[in-house]
Amino acid sequence: MNEDQILTDTNDSGVATVTLNRPKAMNAFEDGMREALLERLDAFSGDPAVRCIVITGAGKAFCAGGDIVSMAALQDRNDTSVVEERMTLAARIVQTIKGMPQPVIAAVNGAAAGGGMNLALACDMRLASDRAIFAESFVKIGLVPDWGGFSLLPQLVGTAKAMELMMLGDRIDADAALRLGLLNHVYPHDEFVDSISKFARRLATGPSETLARIKEGVYLGARTSLADGLAYEYQTQRQMFLSENAREGMRAFIEKRAPVFGVRN
Repeated sequence: MNEDQILTDTNDSGVATVTLNRPKAMNAFEDGMREALLERLDAFSGDPAVRCIVITGAGKAFCAGGDIVSMAALQDRNDTSVVEERMTLAARIVQTIKGMPQPVIAAVNGAAAGGGMNLALACDMRLASDRAIFAESFVKIGLVPDWGGFSLLPQLVGTAKAMELMMLGDRIDADAALRLGLLNHVYPHDEFVDSISKFARRLATGPSETLARIKEGVYLGARTSLADGLAYEYQTQRQMFLSENAREGMRAFIEKRAPVFGVRN
């Protein structure tokens, strides 16, 4: 893998941008890219100075998923071992995104297909250009979804719509994806970069430990009982109440000024 196929940049607000950088191949994953993405995410997860992460694609696409040419070559060799390794890495990436304390945004600048669509679904929020398109395209080549798609898509759109999207593999545009609940916001393409920057900066200047607990709580609440959610709220609110960020937030409210929150420990 060319080392430049995963680019990273962190700005002075603590926003780290990860760019999939194979624009001529619609940023499809080739060998080495999954490992590199996982390595970057692991590093950011443990860095308290990184307060928000944006994943996007170079050029006109977000990510076209797996490289079909390389998959066809594996079929010619009757080789499933590489496929198994790739799926294991994809699963680790999805689990890392879900488990890391920072909010992770998918900035979908163009086509997000197959594993690329499900990578976007694995992120905590999805913001899209009005030129973005989405497709659970696995069925078009006789495969089933991976990158967590069987769990992620039904959670967002329900089982019936997930069945339709996965069984037909049709493309949907950004407006349709927004109506289905796949996206948080859609922006005009010429305003997309600035809009992503402003959204990410708002998250990065928030109380990072509180945001980490909100992320954890939302995913806990989505998969467990009300009783478990209430227990989490009770335990976590007690911990947060005397934190420096809570003290600062309340002081700022009383003093009628914007709060200045510190980073997580």
